[in-house]
Amino acid sequence: MRTIVIALVLLALWLLMSGVYKPLTIGLGVASVVLVVFVMRRMDIVDQDRPELHLKFFGFFAYFGWLLVEIARANWAVTKVILSPEMPIRQHLFPVKYSQRSDVGQVIFANSITLTPGTITVEIEPKHFFVHALAFHSHDIVALADMDARVTATESGAA
Repeated sequence: MRTIVIALVLLALWLLMSGVYKPLTIGLGVASVVLVVFVMRRMDIVDQDRPELHLKFFGFFAYFGWLLVEIARANWAVTKVILSPEMPIRQHLFPVKYSQRSDVGQVIFANSITLTPGTITVEIEPKHFFVHALAFHSHDIVALADMDARVTATESGAA
């Protein structure tokens, strides 16, 4: 049943994104979906490891909205750095502790850092990430601690 649902969702996405409903396009979409589903089934046979999503539904969407605002703010800050004649770049590589209990929570936090312009998660170590910042300020550590707390708040009790 899971395979059929995945195939239907992939086919619907193919059709919506292509916007072309000619027999050749639909045939290529079906062939692509069959190939992807075949590879996914083979991967599941070899690797039964599936991460469990223990996230609070409304908490995650509230976090996602907050993250979009932070991405917009960081875009503006990076734009000001780039367009400034002085180019006030203060690159810095520093550790950021994380408090997420699940792998999914840690991935959400690491990707949130990377999605925010001017910062990128470079390396993952036990209990902390190494983050590179384009224009480092001391308040970046406080902002990342706030982001960490927000991601942790989206996790439900099970881990």
